Amino acid sequence: MPESPFSSFDHFSGAFVEGLRGVLQQPGLGAYILAHANAVFDEAILTTLEAPLRQRFETLAAECREALGNGREINGAPDDQLVFLKLMAIGFDGVQLNRFRREGPWALQFNHLRSFRPARMATEQVSGIHKSFNPAGFHFNKPFLRREVFWAGSLHGLEVELLYNKFPFVPMHGLLVPERLDREPQFLSHPYHIYIWRLTEALAETLSGVGFGYNSYGAYASVNHLHFQMFLQQTAMPIADPRWAHNGGPEPYPLECQLFSCPEQAWEWLNQQHLEETSYNLLYQPGCMYAVARRKQGSYQHSPWTAGFGWSEIVGAITTFNQVDFETLEVETVLNEMKRLRLG
Repeated sequence: MPESPFSSFDHFSGAFVEGLRGVLQQPGLGAYILAHANAVFDEAILTTLEAPLRQRFETLAAECREALGNGREINGAPDDQLVFLKLMAIGFDGVQLNRFRREGPWALQFNHLRSFRPARMATEQVSGIHKSFNPAGFHFNKPFLRREVFWAGSLHGLEVELLYNKFPFVPMHGLLVPERLDREPQFLSHPYHIYIWRLTEALAETLSGVGFGYNSYGAYASVNHLHFQMFLQQTAMPIADPRWAHNGGPEPYPLECQLFSCPEQAWEWLNQQHLEETSYNLLYQPGCMYAVARRKQGSYQHSPWTAGFGWSEIVGAITTFNQVDFETLEVETVLNEMKRLRLG
């Protein structure tokens, strides 16, 4: 039996890359886009996979040109067609590696390939904190998504699937879907909150840098099917900086941030947000949870340089899609954007 990828960071990262190699062998545009987006996030992954990526790109591009040249539809979902045609427009070598820099307390990244991603539910104007699962909508039970599964099985007492994030913005980015077939909407119940808290603590024994992000309904959750965003990041998120008041420092965070070290106290806060139908973003780290209540997507006008603030931006890790924005964004610009999300 192969060793669990959760047994060590090296096993996880090695399995992550080899899994991408397997995804690349799957048919269709979507599998290719996923592999390419994960490769350009990390230069080491791109170095490992560049040759098969390039070969697959050239094969798919030739198939697309042949289909269009003969008046036929390109095979694949409309979203994947759009992304791949953008890739063809700039060419394989035109896709830039992700770039990273610090601007004061904020961690900025330029995510070129993610900028090609069509919007899903995250663009909707919403009300409330709960929406029933929609079998006809996009969800993680779609058969084609089985190609994008990194790992599936029993993990800390629950059946879960860990899918690759098709357009990653944190290292080793995965989507953890607990009890997928139960079709739970993106609404956090007490048992799942406790599960993720305990799972984070358990995984931290072997996986350095493990954490989980969570977007509630109305806080830029892109899929209304219960999921948590797993990552392995070796540097602290900006929200964990000792300078901030919630960490005992002298500076107030631009949004009201709650830091919990007790899962039941955290649940009391979460339950109150549910009662008040307030959207929120969470960051689970070993032994603690950062929580920020915020204005709902669509209830305010975000700036043109961002696609909206989900959990990553809320904790200070800011994704940009325009190279000029990445190079010129200033501390105060991010601060002012966060202020737009304040309640009251």
